[in-house]
Amino acid sequence: MRRFIIAVTLALIPVGAFAQQPAIQVENAWSRGAAAGGTGVVYLTVTDSGAPDRLTGAASPVAASAALHESINDNGIRKMRPVASLPVESGKTLKLSPGGYHIMLEGLKQALTAGQSFPVTLSFEKAGPIVATVSVRQGGAHTMDHGHMDMHGMMDMR
Repeated sequence: MRRFIIAVTLALIPVGAFAQQPAIQVENAWSRGAAAGGTGVVYLTVTDSGAPDRLTGAASPVAASAALHESINDNGIRKMRPVASLPVESGKTLKLSPGGYHIMLEGLKQALTAGQSFPVTLSFEKAGPIVATVSVRQGGAHTMDHGHMDMHGMMDMR
């Protein structure tokens, strides 16, 4: 009789009660408008409620390549350099934002037009791939033009 009661009790628990929220959450993914054939950028916020992880890369069907980058100020000269990965710490937020870390999209296969959206797949060391939808916005508070940055002498940080 006891087994019967346990079985009935378990059957009454909603299936959703066993579903867990993913440990990695990606929010507020956005980009600025950019011309086809040019360079674009993706900004976003990653929150980790599980074990520590690492963001190791990105890809998007709108670009020939996507890579993690960091914008820096080197003695008054704005520069950009690739980074191999970014730590995603448990209970903390990783922000990819103008003037800091971002995802650079090179060789855009299409124009990025305000009001449209596109997917980006983020690769995490432990969580694996996570797809986010990027909203293309008009302008933005930060207007750094990647085309006018000093890319000479930048080291691959791998």
